[in-house]
Formats: sequence, structure tokens, C-alpha cells
Amino acid sequence: MENQTNIEILSSKVEQIVNQLNTLKSENESMRNELTTLKGEREIKDQQINKLEEQNAMKDLEIEEIVNKIESILG
Repeated sequence: MENQTNIEILSSKVEQIVNQLNTLKSENESMRNELTTLKGEREIKDQQINKLEEQNAMKDLEIEEIVNKIESILG
């Protein structure tokens, strides 16, 4: 291997750092996009859960009304 000057060595190291920086920027952007997608999916699921909880509460009220009617009929 031929002898490299200090400038060539430094230039090579700087190039490696720039490449690593670009790779990390790309990974960061991908993670940011994935996080945004996951947050959106979570919001949709939270809305679905809230809707189901409301439906469940309404069903509980219906059941309570039915029980009250049965109790009033039975005396």
C-alpha cells in the first residue's frame, strides 16, 4: 500500500463521516415517517375504542332498562 499524505488520510476520514451523516439523515427521515404513520394509526384505533366504549355503555343502559321492566312486571 502506498503512503498517503496526512491530507489524503484526513480527506478520506471526512468522506467517511459525511457518508455516515447522510446515512443517519436517511434513517432519521424514515423513522420520522414511520412515527407519523404510527401516530395516525393510533389515533384511528383510539377513535374506534372510544366508539366501542360508547356502544358498550349504551348496551349496558339497554340491559338495565330491560331488567327494570322485567322487575316491574314481576312485581
